[in-house]
Amino acid sequence: MKRFVFCLLFVAGTMLGCAQNHFNIPAENFAEKVKVLGVAPLLIDTDSDINYPQKDLLLALISDLNRKYEPLLIRKLQSTGNFYAVTLQADEPRQLFTSLVARHEKRDDANTQYNKYFFKNDGIGAYIKNNRLDAVMVIIVNGLTKASKIYSSNLLTSLESDFNFLTVSAQILGPDGTVLWEYPNFRGRLLPYYPLVNLQYPNFSESEANQTSKTEVHFKTLDGIRRTLEQKKSDLLLRETQEPEIYGRVFDEMTALIKHSVDRQIKSGATDAKPLPPVNETLKPTAAPETAAPAAADPAPPQPAETPVQVPSPANSVETPETPATAPNEIVPAL
Repeated sequence: MKRFVFCLLFVAGTMLGCAQNHFNIPAENFAEKVKVLGVAPLLIDTDSDINYPQKDLLLALISDLNRKYEPLLIRKLQSTGNFYAVTLQADEPRQLFTSLVARHEKRDDANTQYNKYFFKNDGIGAYIKNNRLDAVMVIIVNGLTKASKIYSSNLLTSLESDFNFLTVSAQILGPDGTVLWEYPNFRGRLLPYYPLVNLQYPNFSESEANQTSKTEVHFKTLDGIRRTLEQKKSDLLLRETQEPEIYGRVFDEMTALIKHSVDRQIKSGATDAKPLPPVNETLKPTAAPETAAPAAADPAPPQPAETPVQVPSPANSVETPETPATAPNEIVPAL
């Protein structure tokens, strides 16, 4: 029985691993349609499930951090090489949210809970047309309460309860409002859907100090949330980098699902390699005048005598005997 279950899981994992299309349309069509990608400023769904006591201050903090790290997302999208241009649009996030977003639904796919957003087709179409884009990427930070199991720092105790998170949902939309790509997207494989930050924590130290099995859940402070989101990523040598760990991790996951390799791009690369033979042909005429010079020298004897004087190669032969003479002089001061 165990062997059967193992084989079943292996086959399912293989099928999920082979289906690497994370788009809602074929990757070839996506590459043809989306060459100029506009990225809207990171939006915040203020009406989502954000239960933080100082909500206004939290929203102001997240808004500042979003604006701070938006250029990082643009650089990561540009590094994919799948777009001719990736531009960050300059808009006021709150007004843009009202003009583009219609509603959201809480979803549970593959045992993962997230908020899925639906947009106003007219607003999306006008936005893409006015900014001369092929498609627009809309990223929304939202609140979500879901069951989760949190461990203590020593991993000896844990608490399974409902915690309030900030999560991220993203979609790439075409001019007619069609969803070309979305995050999270569980079509291609199992997706590690990372939250942006957990707004709460279980106080294991308090319950241990009071010798009680009941663990209270508290909200983190604003400074604690800011320090968590601003924590820098470490490289392989454990050196601190300038990239934020949490924002960078979420952006990397999105970029990995957007980056694609299309046969059309390989063919275009092959066509770019075809001009190489003509380059060799252009080099041949450069060598041809050297052989043509003696042929022209037959009717006019003075010309072949002048051409060797103009060629720089004899000058190099004259300079070669001078180098031994100067070489000792240069070595003596060095000693």
